[in-house]
Amino acid sequence: MTESALSLSDQTPMADCRPCPHRDRLDQARCQPGDRCVRVQSGRQIDRFFRYNPDLAPFYRHDPFWEMRAITARYLPQHLLFELLDDPDETVRRAVAARVPLEGLLQLLNDEDREVRITVADRLPPEQLEKMATDSDYMVRNYVARRLPKGRLFRMIYDKDRLVRQTVAERLPEVTLGLMADDPEPEVRRIVAERIDPESAVMMLNDEDWVVRFYAARRVPLSALPPLLRDEEPDVVAVAQARLEANEDVVIKKN
Repeated sequence: MTESALSLSDQTPMADCRPCPHRDRLDQARCQPGDRCVRVQSGRQIDRFFRYNPDLAPFYRHDPFWEMRAITARYLPQHLLFELLDDPDETVRRAVAARVPLEGLLQLLNDEDREVRITVADRLPPEQLEKMATDSDYMVRNYVARRLPKGRLFRMIYDKDRLVRQTVAERLPEVTLGLMADDPEPEVRRIVAERIDPESAVMMLNDEDWVVRFYAARRVPLSALPPLLRDEEPDVVAVAQARLEANEDVVIKKN
């Protein structure tokens, strides 16, 4: 054996198979010391063991080792996942949230761990998502804003976090976008200006942010463009001028 192979062997956790209650599976190649084994504190080996032996996962669902419980949650029959809803370790509860049926998922709506609640928000049926629209964490609310039916996004227009409102502005039906034209953050108003209907875009031509005016100038009716030829920002003037000149060319060609 080479020196590098010996070094690797020294670092790999190895269990004694003699007292193992599953040693009969060794002959079936369903376990292998150093590779797939449930008797060492190695997440990689434990996961590989249950991949080959998912029928044994229920016997380890209350194991003292948190990683053992988190891994078994990936392989447990769904009805047994309910027993781990109140597990003291958040990693275990995250694994449970990824697989538990809806009635269990609803019990995790107010879990103290943000990642657990994000997993819930990612899996809840859209019609149940409004229950999380006022979650205390902006990342959870952002997941809600990504998945909530567009017709129900209205309640999140005034969310206190900019990222959430940006997501809302990206998905809100065009007919409602005007309600976000005065958002306090230019990043949000820029999204609105890119999507809003041409007639409503006119009210954004005087926005203090030149990028908002630039996007609005690309959408407004031609009749609203002449004042922009005096805009202090050259790029806004350029887009207004280009649209007006293009229209003149069309008129000349028609005549």
